[in-house]
Amino acid sequence: MTTQKILLTQTVQKGGCAAKVPAMELRKILGLVKFPPTNNFLLVDGSLFDDAAILKVNENLALVQTLDFFTPIVDSPYLFGKVACANALSDVYAMGGMPQTAMAILAFPTATMSNEIIAEVLQGAADLLTEVKVPLVGGHSIDDDTLKFGLSVTGYVHPEKIWSNAKAQQGDILILTKGLGTGTITAALKRAEVTEADITEALNSMTQANACLDLLNDDLASAIHAATDITGFGFLGHSVQMAKASKKTFQINVSDLPILPQAKEFLQKGFLTKAHRSNREYVAENVHYNSIDEILALLLLDPQTSGGLLLSVKKEKAEDILTALKKRFVKAAFVGNVIAEQKSSVELK
Repeated sequence: MTTQKILLTQTVQKGGCAAKVPAMELRKILGLVKFPPTNNFLLVDGSLFDDAAILKVNENLALVQTLDFFTPIVDSPYLFGKVACANALSDVYAMGGMPQTAMAILAFPTATMSNEIIAEVLQGAADLLTEVKVPLVGGHSIDDDTLKFGLSVTGYVHPEKIWSNAKAQQGDILILTKGLGTGTITAALKRAEVTEADITEALNSMTQANACLDLLNDDLASAIHAATDITGFGFLGHSVQMAKASKKTFQINVSDLPILPQAKEFLQKGFLTKAHRSNREYVAENVHYNSIDEILALLLLDPQTSGGLLLSVKKEKAEDILTALKKRFVKAAFVGNVIAEQKSSVELK
């Protein structure tokens, strides 16, 4: 379809979830804003940095609302659309919900990018939405200096089956569904150290939707107490948010973490983003590193785009849940456990 050859990562300074406003800066900004009051129907808002808001409709139904967009993290327009789509859908899945509709958010430079390129971005998203049976019902577009794309997604969840940040329980086992390392891998891509053909596994991971409820029966789904998706604030940033919201400490077994091929190699070569530094600053007061290797520390701070779900699950059901998840998420693994509140929110061992 494309009539104009272009490498999307070379058109922007930052890409994917690494382009997020640093978490500490975001909190400072939000602290300056007087927000409107909530209402009695709002079950989950942004106060605990959950992945989406949830509004109760009736005793058996609640709406999940989220949006996500960013600049290109890969070179191919089609893949960019698919990654951005998977990333936006993930927020609904992370709340225990099922996406129902999606609307596109699109900005692109009409003077320098052809319609065919933009159509490929949209087609990538449309194909993934077709795969997960979610209709694209509209959206909004503007003429802008750089390409940006994402989705606003609405989903359903039962009010009593929400996986929020705040529900991790002492004794739970932590499961991560995808490998870590997309930040450094795509940094290598942007520096032209590799091509997309060299990082197929990372691309497959980023374009995979985090849909997992269809893998679980009701008994197993109800054994998942809390969840979050691992994106721009890195594994540690999102783990800290979940641990603090739950008023618990997460013990992470670093040696058990799933890692994408080439991630450690590229970290050793210094393929970093600004987010590696800002993520370290964000979690500094809440993580006990226990002298782990610096490369592994960087991996845990690596800004993920369309990363996996971190699930806090009932210990007695953990094996069955992991077995079910691995049918789709081959790198899913036990990565730690939840203990009573201690000095730090996350302890590495």
